[in-house]
This record gives sequence, C-alpha cells and structure tokens, in this order.
Amino acid sequence: MSLRKTRTDVGDDASLVAGLARWRAAFVTFFLCLLGVKLLLVLELQPFGDEAFYWQESRRLAWGYSDLPPLTAWLIRLGEAVAGHGLMGMRWPFLLLGSCLPWLLVAFGRRAFDARTGWQAGLLCLCLPLAGSLGVMAMPDVPLTVAGAVAMLALLRAMDENRWRDWLLLGVALAVCWASHYRAAMFIVAGLALLLLTPRGRQQWTRGGFWLAMGVAAVGLLPMAISNWQQHGAGLAFQLVERNPWRFHADTLVQPLEQAVTCTPLLYACLLWAAWHSWRRRRDGGPWDVIAALSLTFVVVYFVAGLFADDQRFRVHWPLPGYLPLLAALPALLRETGAIRGWRIFVAVGAGLAVLAQLTGLFYLGLAAYPRTAAWLGTASAFPTAFMGWQESADIAKAQLAARPAVLVADNFMMAAELDFQFDGRRPVYTLDSPLNVKYGRAPQIAWWGMGEAGLRRLHAGEPALLVVDEHALRERERGSWLGSLCSRIENLRPVQRLDLFDGRKTVSFYRGVIARAASEHPNDPDACVTWRNAAMVQR
Repeated sequence: MSLRKTRTDVGDDASLVAGLARWRAAFVTFFLCLLGVKLLLVLELQPFGDEAFYWQESRRLAWGYSDLPPLTAWLIRLGEAVAGHGLMGMRWPFLLLGSCLPWLLVAFGRRAFDARTGWQAGLLCLCLPLAGSLGVMAMPDVPLTVAGAVAMLALLRAMDENRWRDWLLLGVALAVCWASHYRAAMFIVAGLALLLLTPRGRQQWTRGGFWLAMGVAAVGLLPMAISNWQQHGAGLAFQLVERNPWRFHADTLVQPLEQAVTCTPLLYACLLWAAWHSWRRRRDGGPWDVIAALSLTFVVVYFVAGLFADDQRFRVHWPLPGYLPLLAALPALLRETGAIRGWRIFVAVGAGLAVLAQLTGLFYLGLAAYPRTAAWLGTASAFPTAFMGWQESADIAKAQLAARPAVLVADNFMMAAELDFQFDGRRPVYTLDSPLNVKYGRAPQIAWWGMGEAGLRRLHAGEPALLVVDEHALRERERGSWLGSLCSRIENLRPVQRLDLFDGRKTVSFYRGVIARAASEHPNDPDACVTWRNAAMVQR
C-alpha cells in the first residue's frame, strides 16, 4: 500500500513537471516569434510623429520638456550613442524594455502563486495586444509600464517579507515611473488605495521600509519639478489643464467598449471577471489585496476621470498597467475555483482571438513599412498614415534644397520632427505656430528651443524659405483657415511640388516663399494665395 502511494506521488510529480515544461516551452516559443516580428517592425517602420519629436528632444537633453519628463529622450539618446542614428538606434532600448514585460509577469505569477501560473501569466501577457506589442516604438509608455510592473512585483515581495532591498526596488521603480510620464501619479493613487482599503495595506504605514521607498520615489519628481520651474509650469499646465475640459461629455461612456476592442472582447470579459473575484478575496491573504487594489484603481479611476478629461487624443492604452496583475490572477482563479470546462474554453478562445488581433495589427503595420505593400493599403479607407510618406517628403525636400538653398520650414511640429529625423539633425527645421503644436503640448517647447515662428523671423527674416505642408494634419473643420493663413506667415508663397499618396488621403505640398518679418492678420492678396484654392479643394 505504501509502495503504491509512493509510485502515485512520483507519477503526479512527473506529470506536474511535464506540464510545467509544456507551459514554459509555449511561452518561450511565442515570445521568440513575437520578438522577431517586433524586431522587423523596429527596423523598417517609419517613425511615428510623436516618436520623431521625442527624438528631437533627445538632441537637446534637459530635465524635462513641455509634454513629458525626460526619460524617453534620455533613452533615445542612449540608443543612438550605442547604435548610431536610425530606427534601430532610436528604438532598441524600448524594444529591450518592452521584451522584459512578459518575463516580469512570469516572475509576478510565480511569486503570487506558483511556477505554472507564472508561465501562464507570461503567455497571457504576450497575448494581450497592447502588452505583447510594447516596445515597437520609442514611446514613454514603455518605461512607464515596465517600471510599473517592477513596482508591482517589488510591492508584493515587500509586503510579504518586509526586506529593505524590496522596498528600495519599489522606490526606484516608482522614481522611474515619475521620470517617464505624468501618469505615474496613477501608480501612487493605486498604492494609496491599497494602503487605505485593505487590512494588510494599513499595516505598511508603520514599516520603515515603506517610508524609504517613498523617499526614493520622490527623487523621480525632481526632474519634473526642475523642468516645470524652468518653463513656468508648462508641463503641468498642459497635462492638468489645457488638454482636459474637466466637464462631463457623454460620448466617453463608450470607454468600456473601447477597452473591449483594445483587449479583444472575450479576454476583456475574463479580466473583469478576475478583477471582481480578486476584490471579493482581498481579505483572504496572499496576493489578492495587491491584485485587487492595483487593477481596479486603474480600471475604475481611469473610467471615471475619462468622463471629464481629454477625449481628443489616443488614450485606450492608459489602463494597461491595471490589466497586468489580472493576467496572473486569471489562471490561478480558474484553477482554484474549480472552474467548469466551459470557462476554461472561454478563456482559451479569448486568448487565441487576442493573439489573432495582435498579429493582424502587427501585420498591418508591417504592410505600411514597405513602399510596395503600403500601396495595397491605399485602397482601404483606414490606414496608418502617421507612419507613411515621411521618407518620400524628405526626399523631395532634399532635392528642392539642393536645387535652390533655403530655410526649411514645416507647417506643424510633426512634419518638422519627421524632416529633422530624416535629415539626421544636420540642418535646422523650423515650424509654424500650428494649432497642432498647441493641441499636443509642444508649442512651449518649440518656443523654448527658438524653432517656432518667433525664432524663424528673428534669425531669418527676408530669407527664402521652403515650406512643407501636411494638408491633412488638422481636422477638416480647422484645415481651411489654417491653410489660408500660410500666406500671412510666408510671403510670396508659390507652389513648387505636391506629393499625393493613396488617392489624396495623404497630401504633402511644397512651397517657395520669403520669411515674413512679422505675421499679418490677413494675406495682402487672398486671391493670389494658392493655399486658399488648396483649402477649397480639400473641403470639396
């Protein structure tokens, strides 16, 4: 009888080891395949407009900028110092950081539950579209999300064992979050919810390690404080006031639907189910209080704030850090609650559809990376114009400048940043004072650099200019008035070339003119201003 039991135990152990090996193999295989796809996009996908502006910031290192704290620019500068100027040089630090995220989820799952849950959590992280694709572009959400995941793991360890090294790691991770983005404040709000709403959280107030972590985290605020002092609060004004109406707008009630599309509906439903059960078990000990507080704070607070805050810019990625602990909770709950087979199938199908959606999105961006395949997208009504046409525009600008030298001017900050990147920063690229610069919080930074209209007139008044205009950068209702104002900014404006892509869905126009000594409210001869005819044509 004893011998029979021993053999059974050995068989069970062997089965567990084999099962663990299968989950590990599935994770590593998927990770390597996805990494290969991401690497291909890193090498070939033209810069996103915001991404190119962060590259411009990296050429002028500072404590911070009018749109962001400094870490994104610092990472880009590091990348190009190691690998040289180019797409790989700009993006490799972000690819490396983004590739760490699923491994951090593996570590979190192992710490919170067991090794099998860890590999399952890492696999689900690779499935979640925003998490799996993280690191393709040089964006601030990469260090913010990864540092947030490190903070989540360090907090779990610190609350369990109260070791100084874990509290120190928590503080460093939060400091990195502050150096990445103003949205680091949400991690503080989530931690505060944990410390106030859970019994185990309230015990942390008396621990010296907790206050050490908060002191180290505060160091991350110094660059933000210094840059706002230097720029008279421009960053805080943009993030807290200028970009947010702070009034209720009913159209944002669709946020859950946006999140469902972003995560894919089945997986989103599974994550909400895991969040609900985690909250119900928050007093059971273990990791449930940490998972519940962190995840629900991001999901609920961002939803409520979104009803009153900015709805004009892309923001579906904001709750991503809140989904990460749920990726570990989901497989553990399915096993611990003895979920019926139907629920397991539901989760598996949801993860599979998420993988399909992610690969479809990456493939779509891959088509935009190559001129021949990008042409196929011209027949679609929706395609990623933000990544397309920059190289062609730069080639025309280079040819025009070679034929007749002039001061290079773009009509908005994105076009200026893209041209600057393509020219490798070898010549100054000025930008007109476009409404787009204000909308994205870049106007104060451009003025600080002296690369706006004021600096253009101060240094180059009366000189010939080559003006590059992205006619579709603004919304249609703003387009006509902006294009019509160009003649009051650049005198004697005359067209020289026009780049039409995808049946006119993306149009870049090139003009010759003379830099005005001062902007007038109206063009001297509106009928002679070609941009008025362009505006009428675009509106038709």
